[in-house]
Amino acid sequence: MSADRLAVGIVGASGYAGGELLRLLLGHPGVEVTQATSERHVGRFVYQVHPHLRRQTTLRFTARETLAPVDVLFLAMPHGQAQAHIADYAALAGRIVDLSADFRLRDPAHYAAAYGSAHLAPDWLPRFVYGLPELYRAELAGASYASGVGCNATASILALWAALQGDLLDPAQPIVVDLKVGSSEAGNAPSESSHHPARSGVVRPFQLTGHRHEAEVRQALAPRGAFDVRLAVTSVEMVRGVAAAAHVTLPAGLDERDLWARYRAAWADSPFVRIVHDRNSLHRHPEPRLLAGTNYADVGWEYDPATGRAVLLAALDNLGKGAAGSAVQSMNLMCGFDETTALSFGGIYP
Repeated sequence: MSADRLAVGIVGASGYAGGELLRLLLGHPGVEVTQATSERHVGRFVYQVHPHLRRQTTLRFTARETLAPVDVLFLAMPHGQAQAHIADYAALAGRIVDLSADFRLRDPAHYAAAYGSAHLAPDWLPRFVYGLPELYRAELAGASYASGVGCNATASILALWAALQGDLLDPAQPIVVDLKVGSSEAGNAPSESSHHPARSGVVRPFQLTGHRHEAEVRQALAPRGAFDVRLAVTSVEMVRGVAAAAHVTLPAGLDERDLWARYRAAWADSPFVRIVHDRNSLHRHPEPRLLAGTNYADVGWEYDPATGRAVLLAALDNLGKGAAGSAVQSMNLMCGFDETTALSFGGIYP
């Protein structure tokens, strides 16, 4: 290993998010992936599970118990596992990025309400910075611990952020975010609902109230008020992607220049957020398909000046900007790399 590259380990590297982490980190000039664990695939080549990585690496999966110290450790395990052993992982690495939900919420009471059980390591919650650089870039710079982001929460937050920062949202008005999501949100473990004959061609509402990502969105918006955020999630015929449509009421009488000004001000310093608002194009609004494999999030809006009714839009790849992409972007800030390193892929079309 080169002395000027950071050693990186990934715990839980055989899942979809773990595979995306590997793809991104294998192309990162400042790090070297030295360990990738999988309890089910110990001894197998990484490319036997992630076939797109053939000839990208000869790394083999190892067991968690064989982990050696590294500079940065990514935790890509199912929710609940990182918090049970966080002190052990912290002893192995000075910097940790956890992709699960374990450290996203700062208040243990909010965690218990959202996830149905008490947090196993509540003292660790304040140590983690929420890993969405668009909101917490300054806090992530030089931080030791970053949480993952919820993909649906990320899309919702980014959809709302320009209007929030522009003082256009009223906390007294409920916010309803309709989310269309792809099948990879469910992970790579087969289930009755993911079986191809049951999943193909569906438009299946599966969580229309009480989604646990609501707590993340409320936490992000809290500095501007106690917003009533309601997420409604529907599975659609798509593998990767989240499309968020936030239904809100804005002040009536705004014109296009008012909204463009707020969006440009909100996202001027965010290299991975693109404003998509074009009345004369086939691609008038953000589309998840165009973002597959990228760390970009596209945002936009539809607005009726007569009534103030608006639909604020965002699209992203749930495995990219909604998981591994934001995690690597956070690592870049934590370790002093350029924020965009290894994340410049712009997608493909058609």
